[in-house]
Parts: sequence; structure tokens; C-alpha cells
Amino acid sequence: MAYVIGVDVGGTFTDAVLDDDAGTVLAAKSPSTPPDYSRGVLDVLGLLAEQLGRTLPEMLAETHHIAHGTTSSLNALVMGNVPDVGFLTTKGHRDSIFIMNVEGRYLGRAPHELQNILGQDKHGLLPKRHALEVTERIDRDGNIVVALDEDKARASIRALLADGVRAIAVSLLWSFRNPVHERRLREIVTEEDPEVFVALSSEVSPRIREFARNATTVMSTQIGPGLRDYLGTLESSLRDHGLTGPLLVMQSNGGAVAAKEAPATAISTVGSVLTGGVVGSVALGRQLGHRNIISTDVGGTTFLAGLVVDGEPVRDTTTVINHHPINVPTLRVDAIGSGGGAIAWLDSGGNLRIGPRSAQAVPGPACYGNGGTEPTNTDANLVLGILTERGLIGGRKPLSLELARQAIDTQIAKPLGLTVEEAAAAIYAVQNAQTGDLLRKTVVEAGHDPRNFVVYAFGGAGPAHCAGYAAEVGVGEVVVPLGPVASAFSAFGLASSDIVLAAELSDPLVVPFDPQRAERNFADLEKLVRDGLERQGVTFEAVELHREIDMRYTMQLAEVTAPVAGGALDTAAIEDAAAAFEARYAEMYGKDAGFREAGIQAITFRVRGVGILPFSPALPEVPVADGDATPSGTRPVQLDARLGYLDTPIYDYRELRAGHVLTGPAIVEVPTTTVVVPGGTAGTVDHLGNLTIRTTGVAS
Repeated sequence: MAYVIGVDVGGTFTDAVLDDDAGTVLAAKSPSTPPDYSRGVLDVLGLLAEQLGRTLPEMLAETHHIAHGTTSSLNALVMGNVPDVGFLTTKGHRDSIFIMNVEGRYLGRAPHELQNILGQDKHGLLPKRHALEVTERIDRDGNIVVALDEDKARASIRALLADGVRAIAVSLLWSFRNPVHERRLREIVTEEDPEVFVALSSEVSPRIREFARNATTVMSTQIGPGLRDYLGTLESSLRDHGLTGPLLVMQSNGGAVAAKEAPATAISTVGSVLTGGVVGSVALGRQLGHRNIISTDVGGTTFLAGLVVDGEPVRDTTTVINHHPINVPTLRVDAIGSGGGAIAWLDSGGNLRIGPRSAQAVPGPACYGNGGTEPTNTDANLVLGILTERGLIGGRKPLSLELARQAIDTQIAKPLGLTVEEAAAAIYAVQNAQTGDLLRKTVVEAGHDPRNFVVYAFGGAGPAHCAGYAAEVGVGEVVVPLGPVASAFSAFGLASSDIVLAAELSDPLVVPFDPQRAERNFADLEKLVRDGLERQGVTFEAVELHREIDMRYTMQLAEVTAPVAGGALDTAAIEDAAAAFEARYAEMYGKDAGFREAGIQAITFRVRGVGILPFSPALPEVPVADGDATPSGTRPVQLDARLGYLDTPIYDYRELRAGHVLTGPAIVEVPTTTVVVPGGTAGTVDHLGNLTIRTTGVAS
């Protein structure tokens, strides 16, 4: 027997999914354990072992690999909880990281923030005393114009070390064309102190544009040491408990990488748990025959939305954190702080807001009884009858209706002149509306029609709200992945992932350009990717290499990624890539938005390598129904404030079979989540145990 395990460490809960080579799929959920999240990982693995009827060492000894997604890197950057780092750059260019170009004024800002020019500020990544210059210069063609002054560089490095810096980011001008000076600086740092963490821009982000490359390298350096220590502790603990296979870490690009490799390019792990659900949606979509999917995950802290178009996740080349660009390949996932633990509050104008602050795992929502006093989405769902005091995760997390009512009454209901029930209904409605707004942004701004998609809804709180936010954007079909994975669907995605590595290089060229030059670029990148895959310590069933180029119309800022055919390149292949760029540009920005007469530039060449792992989880089929579904009981539930509380049938998911149809309003209770089937909809259990909620043809 061989197991594959996916572990998703969230801000509130840690989820795990296990699959074996016989087709068994198991899931478990346990509270996260900040600040030492590794304890929560061992806790949830222990629950999986219990379900197998085995000890933890017995299970780990037969585990092929563990794929792990963590929020620790993202949370550290967002909250600024990072250590002091040093920054070395070319003489005369130190202030780039502080000036931030024009981008520092608009990146990551909402429209109302952009309009408030006087209220805008720039958040520096590090103090100026930790940003030092070195004398050197390489030109745009990679030629050494000024040799590296090693004595002055060594003096700068010693000054940083004397100031307590234990990690140094190195980003020199045009280093992506020739990294020799960056590599020598790393050698000098190691000579001075071999324990200091060093990251080079030529390895982390070998792309043109100085500020973005600097920011990416600095942020990777800020989280690299912490990620190294966390993964080292976790892997050591797993080895002590019997793990013999590799520990893999999910990356923003939708694939995993060996834990020992991850810290060197730590920034690539920032979106690891954000992408797990999208990868899981691709895997389940293959089983269900869905090609266009809106992947939605409502966890304890955040609401996440990603797209799958024509069977492939939508990718991006850049993301933004705290107004700083991050240049790493990523799956495009939009997020807002609107999870189950998102706090409801009133702004200065008396308007009801949800999030982005979260009660998180500790103290948690008021109803947890752990000292939290602020009302959350979870508290509102309890008051509305969607949840019961029996609580979460199979009754292991009981809830207090009294505490939920107190929190909503004092902070929302009384200030607004509402009853507790009316305030809870308002929280529920606002949650559905703002998550629907994010879906609209995710789908429409990417150039797609939501009516051509199916929503997949998961996470602990997602199934309770999915019919509401799908209706907000006009999607008529929602799939709630249940079966054995339920709210641990992101962990299912982690277990479904392959190893993915990307290598890229900026080499600006004007179309048409010399195919041989492009071929040399791709050959160098493919070698980097193949060498990286060999270092993973895993045997692959197959290796796939995908070529692509980021292109733009001359002098524009908007770059669009175009696929490039494999094999020897010729002029026709370059023109095909340019045509693919124009087609995608028109899809994103409008049919007549392109301007070929301006010319087309190729900016960054990229190779994405996929190491396909031996087996991937697939949901098993469930028994077929031999009669109608029977409710386990009823309780008063308010899903529509206009109708008030209605006696609503409650279904135990464990008693449902393929083919059962549930007419709304109805509630489906799963050990790790709760599904709302509103009035005017019907839910059907499919052959894999998933619940599909549809509005078409259903009388309200």
C-alpha cells in the first residue's frame, strides 16, 4: 500500500486528505496551532492514521509523499512579521526600492484609495540603513563595464552583519543578463559568515524592470529563513515519526517542490494554499467533465476565487502584496478577508462591513467560547439556524448560541436598531454580496461570461454561502465537492498536484526576431528546469516541458503570455506565438483593443516543467439510491429575511446516495461543513457523492 497525503495549513484549521493506490480517499480536519503550525500538521495526520486503523509511524512509513501548503509565508509578509534583511544593489540605484516608481501609488489599491491621493503613502520594505550599494556595472547585453569592487563590497557586507542582519538580498542592474557579480557577492557573504541566508535576483526573479525584481528578491529574502526553519523542523519531526518519502511544498504556480529546495526561492510559496483548491478543481473537473470552473474556497479567514478555463487553470506572471509587485509565475487567485471567521463591524457611517479582519483560530468567533467577543459570519450562521450548537468538525468544536447572540446584539443589532435575528440575516446577506462582487471581478475582468461556468464551492464555510454568491453573478450550477473530502478540498488539491518548476529570462526582442536566439534561450531554460527536477528526489511517470513568452504591443505596459510550440523554432513558430498573443489580448481587453501597427515585443521567455507523480487522488463512486432521501429531522432556519424562520428539513450527508434529490430549502450536514440549499433550487447527489445545486426549472 502506498499513500499520498495533502496537508493544507490555514489560519483557523489544518486539513488533510489521504489517497492510496487502491482508490481509498480519507479526510481529516483539526484546529491550526499558531505559532508552531507543525503541531497541527502532526495532529491532523494522527486523525488520518486513526481512520486507517494504524499508528502514525505505520502510515507515514508507507507514504509516497506529503504535499504541504502553508499560509506562514503569506501571513508574514502581509502582517510585516519578518526579520531585518540587508539589500545590496548597484551603485546609484539604492533608492529604486524606496521610490517604487509610479507603481507604488497604484499597485494593490482599491478605486477609493486611488482617488484619495493625499492619503496615499508608500510602505518601504526595509530601513535605508540596510540598503547599501556596491561598485559594479553590467550593461544590457551582459558585458562587464565596471568590475566588482570586492573590497568595498566586503565592507558593506560587514556593516550589515554588524547591524545584526542575518539575511541579505542581492539585486544588481542587468544581473539577469549576466549573474557573475551576484554570484561572487554570495561567495563573499559566505566567506564572512556561512550561516547568513542569501538570495540572488538572478535566481529568484531574472526579469527586466528593476523595482519589481528588487522587491521580489527582498521579500523572498524576508521569508526564506523562516520557511527554512519551519520546514526543517517539520520534516525532522515527520522523519522521527516514520516518514521515508519526500515532503513537498506547494507553490503559487500550482505545483509542488521539494522542501529542501523551497527556501532558495521562498517567494514562490507565498500563494501555496491559495492554489490548492484550483488544482483540486482541475482534478475533479476531469472526473465530472467540467472544463470551465469558478473555484471558490471560503475558509476561516479568507474567500478565494480562481478560474479554470478549457480545463486549465488561469495563470499569471505577477501578483501584489502590500503595494509591491512579486514577479513569480502563479495561478491567478483573487482573495478577500471574508471567511467564516471574518468579523462583522460598523464603519463611521453606520454601514455594515464584513472583514477583512478575522477572529482566526485563536480566539475564534464569539460562539467558540475561547474569549472572542466580536461577531463573525460563523456567529450569524449559528443564529440563523444554518449551524447548530453541536458545532463543527463532527461535534469536536461545540458552539454557543448565547455567546453568538450577545456579540451580534451588542455590536451590530442595537447600534442599527435591529433584532439579533435581523442583524444576523444582514451579515449573511452582506457576506453573499461581497463574495459575489469578487467573483464578478475574477470572471468578468478576465474577459469571460460567468454564465458559461460552473461554480465549485468548498472550504468550511463555502457550502453555506455558495448558492448565494453564485446567484450574484448569474451562475446557475454549483457543485459542492463532498464525498470524503468535504471542507478539506484544498488539501485534496495539494494531494493532486505534480511537481512544477519554472525558469524564466528577460530578453527583449521585436517580432519578427531571430528564431535561433529564442531557441538558445529556451534550451538554457529547459536545462535549468530538467536539472531542478532531478534534484527533487522523486521518480516521475513523465516530464512535460511547456514554453511561453510574455509579449506586449510596443511600449505598452500590459504583457500577455503566449504559448510557444516545442521543438526547433522557425519564423512561422514565432509568428504563431505573436498571433496567440493577439488573440489572448483581444479576449482580455476587447476585440478592437489591439494595435499591430505598433509592433509586438517579446519580453520574457519562460519554461514550465511538470514532473508527473505516480498517482493522483480521484474521488471514488458512492452507492446508488434505492429510494427518496429521508431527512434526519427539521429545525427553524432563516435563509431569506422576507420569509423569516421556516421549519427546514435537515439531511445527514452520510445517509445520502447517488441520485438523491433535495428540494430547497434544505440543509445538508457534513462532519466538516454545512451545505445550504435555498428555496427555489434543488440539490442532486452525483455518482461521486458531490451535491450539485441548480436553479433552472425549479419553482420558487
